Amino acid sequence: MPSPAPDPLSLDLYDQPGHLIRRAQQIASQLFRDVLGPDVTPVQYAILRMLQEAPGIDQVTLARLVALDNSTTADIAARLESKGWIHRELLPRRQRCLSLTTEGEAMLAAFVPNVHELRQRMLSALEPGEQAEFKRLLRKFVQLHDASEATQIPAKARTVRRK
Repeated sequence: MPSPAPDPLSLDLYDQPGHLIRRAQQIASQLFRDVLGPDVTPVQYAILRMLQEAPGIDQVTLARLVALDNSTTADIAARLESKGWIHRELLPRRQRCLSLTTEGEAMLAAFVPNVHELRQRMLSALEPGEQAEFKRLLRKFVQLHDASEATQIPAKARTVRRK
């Protein structure tokens, strides 16, 4: 009895960019938890780092810069405020101005060695030239496929020294 024809989509699963990106995200999230622990998520960390780079920005701008929708950013900001890591000040037109608290700055400073370890663990399987190329291609992919110019990586973030 002949075996059934294989599903053509399943044959090239590991050649499909979407699947590989999903797997890379799963791996990156697990490494983040392994190295930085359960107290902060990758998205919370991104928000905290952006506030460190641009203290006092409004919540809508923050959402755009970290590529999140406004309601998700508001929910995360409320959680970060309840942890004592950020301060949210109400502005006219129901906007909020956000900044790190002293505790939030100390927490980020304490994470620096762990963030360096995380970067090393994520990239260590690649040769130095491959690491640079991998990061360059990821940045290019994100920039080219970003749905809106408003969420492009800000110029300041592009000029930050990369190791």
